[in-house]
Amino acid sequence: MTASQNVIAALSADGEEFDSLVAGLDADGWAMPTPAPGWTISHQVAHLAATFRLAGLAAAAPARFTAMLSQLGTDFDANVEQAMAEYLAEPPEVLLTRWRAERDTAIEALAAVPAKQMVPWLVNPLPPGVLASAGMMELFAHGQDIADALGVRRQVTDRIRHLVAFAVRVRDFGYLARNLTPPEEEFRFELTAPSGARWDFGPLDAEQRITGPAHDFCLLVTRRRHRDDLRLTASGALADHWLDIAQAYRGPAGAGRAPGQFAMAGR
Repeated sequence: MTASQNVIAALSADGEEFDSLVAGLDADGWAMPTPAPGWTISHQVAHLAATFRLAGLAAAAPARFTAMLSQLGTDFDANVEQAMAEYLAEPPEVLLTRWRAERDTAIEALAAVPAKQMVPWLVNPLPPGVLASAGMMELFAHGQDIADALGVRRQVTDRIRHLVAFAVRVRDFGYLARNLTPPEEEFRFELTAPSGARWDFGPLDAEQRITGPAHDFCLLVTRRRHRDDLRLTASGALADHWLDIAQAYRGPAGAGRAPGQFAMAGR
């Protein structure tokens, strides 16, 4: 299996795992508030449906995606709300069906793109494997909100390596979201996989280092846990500051999560 096929398979598996969180919910469950202020479980699924629809369009019909993108306004939050609106207007059973359709269409479209061909995206074109990794980041983040709302613990696998690699690739997003100039100095990331394997990224001799569990790293870069509640260690002032602002998505950082907010539920 090629690297591109591997990440597509991982995205598909994560999509099924996410589905297991919501498939059996009743109407009250879909209306349950999540840790994201103002967002119910329906909001979380609607957001993912809209995001995967965009990814499917970008992969299958690049010209149509680019034309659509040119019509968006500059208000990030307004664009998100507009994209979600049609899904939120549906009853839960229809929203679930539409989410599944958007997910499957996007995965099929990404799988059909040659590994080295670029796919247009919201800021810069991306290879299909990288866009699939971004999809995994979205599933991880919004799935965590739903799991926290439901009080369940998710099974974590070494598939998160794709998310970790994506977060390392977009290290500077946290700076850009705050209008800060990213440092030129490279970072070293030394992370422990759920299986116990060691994952290393960045120069071996880098002075700025982040070490700790890869799952904690994913919770950090999706801003689903505060750094104080994670077993991540920074060496160097730049790395320490990065732990405060890390995020693996473009757009406003949001408030994130408070220290100790999930102390009873664990990570």
